[in-house]
Amino acid sequence: MSLTVLPVKSTLKKEPFDLFESIVTDLENASIIPLNGDVIVISSKYVANSQGRIIEYNKVVPSPDAEDIGKKFHIKPNIAEIILRESDTIFGGIPGFVITSSDNIMAPNAGIDKSNTKNGTIVLYPNEPYHGAEHLRRKFLLKYNVHIGIIIADSRLMPGRVGTVGVAISCSGIEPISDLRGERDLYGNVLKVTFQAVADDLASIANLKMGEGADATPCVLIRNSNVRLTDRKIGENEMAISYEQCVYVRGLGMRI
Repeated sequence: MSLTVLPVKSTLKKEPFDLFESIVTDLENASIIPLNGDVIVISSKYVANSQGRIIEYNKVVPSPDAEDIGKKFHIKPNIAEIILRESDTIFGGIPGFVITSSDNIMAPNAGIDKSNTKNGTIVLYPNEPYHGAEHLRRKFLLKYNVHIGIIIADSRLMPGRVGTVGVAISCSGIEPISDLRGERDLYGNVLKVTFQAVADDLASIANLKMGEGADATPCVLIRNSNVRLTDRKIGENEMAISYEQCVYVRGLGMRI
């Protein structure tokens, strides 16, 4: 059967809300009933909004380190302070952007975002995204008696490319990586280093339908993707690679 992508519209929410109940309501309004093997991809910003992970950045008091970062990369010191708080590692940057690692994902400005939030505020990454994805998966199992996958996704710039693609912040219920090492290509050559980023691929499919503007499509249901379902808990480092092994980081200079 062909892969099917079903966008799930929602309504603007300005206060923290029950994420599961909101998704269920939106699915019902779209006349969509989850089936075994479906994957529901949810915008990380939507998850963060449900948790109240929104900051009025003008109320943030910058530290001396944030003052230095702000001056170096031409960023407001209070926003630089938020970036520092949300970052695991700072690699460098250019005017307006600090290149960071946050939750084992390389991202400009630690993934914080001014879009789809009211003026004067910034939305952060969600808290405990892997726990949140697993919690949602179990709730869908209890309500619908179906085994599905959950992906919490964000959009991301790719090196040397124009525009954004999707990236999985976390997932549950599916195997996020397919190890193709040992298999053969069309010419019989043995694959030695190839992994397929299954969760990221599905996040990109969903990102195309979610949009980046006023689309009001925070969720996408993907059907017939033939992903491998699992009940095991997905580890937080399974989709990440150490920066010492990353060809981009190693090729452009290690972290500072």
